[in-house]
Amino acid sequence: MRYNAFQHPFITVIKATIQTDEILYKAICKGSYSAFDSLFIRYYPKLCAYAAQFVDMEDAEEIVQDIMLWLWENRKNATVDTSVQNYLFRSVRNKCITLINRNKVKQKRDNILQAEMLGTFNDPDFYIFEELKQRLKTAISALPESYKVAFEMNRFQNMTYKDIALKLNVSPKTVDYRIQQALKLLREELKEYLPLALLLYLN
Repeated sequence: MRYNAFQHPFITVIKATIQTDEILYKAICKGSYSAFDSLFIRYYPKLCAYAAQFVDMEDAEEIVQDIMLWLWENRKNATVDTSVQNYLFRSVRNKCITLINRNKVKQKRDNILQAEMLGTFNDPDFYIFEELKQRLKTAISALPESYKVAFEMNRFQNMTYKDIALKLNVSPKTVDYRIQQALKLLREELKEYLPLALLLYLN
């Protein structure tokens, strides 16, 4: 579920403006959830606006939430070697760069696959699409129910992970896990049809 600190009472916002970042961070390291809440309120809008300069808003929000939650979950081991503000903005920037590079690699891979397929289509022994589609339909039907539902919502209904998570009342990471597992099973089942299957719904 998405973390939403803005639902907390107004007094929390007042406290967040009084305490310094360093005081809040030290309290977080000691396990103070209210301190984490205050730091989240202080930086969430700023970090989202910063990230949105590089990626779309949905990705920006997810990146910021991941970083803030990582900071909380790793409070006992995390090392902030600069100001808390610099640490947060640097972390957001690095995650944005990582996402951008990953998307570029995926686009390059897709372009290479499509170029290879143009040549493959000239092969008289090339796979028959109707046979592949039938095998794919059968393979999807055999998936575990939770994997199948998430996969079909994403691939056939064009729903985002966020929308699927809201629909199924689970976290986006759970949706991602189910879809990745579904893809793993489908690739194994349809391995004789690769790389053609990758151009359908398996990439």
